[in-house]
Amino acid sequence: MVPLNWYLLLSAAVFSIGVFGFLTRRNIIIMFMSIELMLNAVNISLVAFSHYLQDLRGQILVFFIITVAAAEASIGLAIIIALFRNKNTVHVDEMHEMKG
Repeated sequence: MVPLNWYLLLSAAVFSIGVFGFLTRRNIIIMFMSIELMLNAVNISLVAFSHYLQDLRGQILVFFIITVAAAEASIGLAIIIALFRNKNTVHVDEMHEMKG
């Protein structure tokens, strides 16, 4: 049986990769994928703790989180496509509409 520490190290590594990708890239699609990586890292730790504590509530919560993430991904990609159609760019540095 795999110890809990290994799952938490995996979760921390995936979360760190997501944070690094979000902070270093300026492509909005890569930033969006990095946010999804961070969300999945939290899911890994939730499932690991749920399995370690022999409680199904954490795993049920992960199913709800995955459902909400799928809806968020579809809406986010639709917004990204709309921005690309209007501005012909997916780089965050070149979008100035929301600045005050």
